[in-house]
Amino acid sequence: MTDTAIEAAALGKSYGRRGWALRECSFRLPAGRVCAVVGPNGAGKSTLLAHAAGLIRPTEGSLTVLGTDPASARDRIAYVAQEKPLYPQLTIADTLRLGAELNPGRWDARVADRVVHGGGLDPGARIRTLSGGQRTRVALALALGKRPELMLLDEPMADLDPLARHQLMGTLLAEAVEHGTTVVMSSHIIGELADACDHLLLVSGGRIRLGGGIDDLVDAHVLVTGLAPVEDLAPHTVVEARATGRGTTALIRPDGPVGDGWQTEEPSLEELLLAHLRSPDTPPLLTPGTTARDAARQVIS
Repeated sequence: MTDTAIEAAALGKSYGRRGWALRECSFRLPAGRVCAVVGPNGAGKSTLLAHAAGLIRPTEGSLTVLGTDPASARDRIAYVAQEKPLYPQLTIADTLRLGAELNPGRWDARVADRVVHGGGLDPGARIRTLSGGQRTRVALALALGKRPELMLLDEPMADLDPLARHQLMGTLLAEAVEHGTTVVMSSHIIGELADACDHLLLVSGGRIRLGGGIDDLVDAHVLVTGLAPVEDLAPHTVVEARATGRGTTALIRPDGPVGDGWQTEEPSLEELLLAHLRSPDTPPLLTPGTTARDAARQVIS
């Protein structure tokens, strides 16, 4: 067993005239974490997960999964793509049986059946007759039934109703805790991340802007409000500043004590992410243990 689930060093993927989907991505994801990959549409989230799944090869740099190349680790990885590709002519029961045959010695029929039955699905129903949310449930049943060491989920809950999303997220996290599975999921549902995940990768413009434990990243920032001009916040790193009815409000990464005249509070995760998304020129930040071992990056001291 390795202590590293994914490690990228100067990873880049070019699609020729379409440009770079990823560029100079360097980070390390410790094993056993539940990691959210967030960012705007087209930021490179799906490309990053596809690299980790071994479906595409990088144009430059490198990426290792579970201590080896992604292709060699494929039987230890479960990957659920956005489009949830399943064989439309098979029934749900046939699909789960196929999962068992393709994963001998690893398949957990108990958890796969529980996910399917939790949605009230008819095992004899053909995949082509299912709604988007029902297909998602079957795809997640396959992924969990494989009992992977690393689970890669690309927008897994987007087409589920809130109740089903809450139920399946609970099942996913319970299985991850019980078996030490590393879970990496891309998501636009920022409000649910703090409760579901303990690690974060913010991707913007094909690069990693923030990476590390969520608590560590939040602790590295302070939300300040005061009547003084934003220039008075030097030498702190100002992520975003705006005028408000109370003067100036800014999200900063403090470099020492904040001066008199500023009220301080801890930002929420949503405030932190939105500020960084609106300020793509802010220097990237990775927490200790999240920097790739052969690629230097700024680290919280």
